[in-house]
Amino acid sequence: MLTNYRLPWIALLAVGFCALGGGCVERRMTVRTNPPGALLYVDDYEVGTTPVSVNVTYYGTRKIRLVKDGYETLTVMQRVPAPWYQIPPLDLVSDNFVPGQIRDQRTLDFQLKPQAVTSGAELVGRAEQLRRGVHSATNTVPVLAPGARPATQVIPPPGSIETVPAPAGVGGQQVHPLPPQ
Repeated sequence: MLTNYRLPWIALLAVGFCALGGGCVERRMTVRTNPPGALLYVDDYEVGTTPVSVNVTYYGTRKIRLVKDGYETLTVMQRVPAPWYQIPPLDLVSDNFVPGQIRDQRTLDFQLKPQAVTSGAELVGRAEQLRRGVHSATNTVPVLAPGARPATQVIPPPGSIETVPAPAGVGGQQVHPLPPQ
């Protein structure tokens, strides 16, 4: 049985132990790509060039975007699940009372695809389709007849526009050159 004078000392020792040996969880995520050298964005913030490691504050779904010249841009919603010791209320103990440091290292590997090279003939064909107004059914753009106005255009009432005479040389008037100096 504890006596009254020992209880404050035990509480003081427990607080001192927690302050000196307080636990800490270091969360780190390493992103590697094949080929290396891709620019990494995590949640739309530029992080660096792969392979790269970054400290992570929280777990959950992260937006990973990888950009490299000559390769298709890869955007992935990557789920980073919390380990068992970081699930509430256990995280209170692992973050504050476990002596030493716990390291949670995650490594994400991504394979980048080379960018498809489009032949010149295919590009010209696509340009001709756009010029003719031929689009796919999912990407239709209304084509207006020459001289037609879109339905959303506001036409001012007659007489509300002030006409100003054109300056000399505009609208068919002759302009005399300046004399040589």
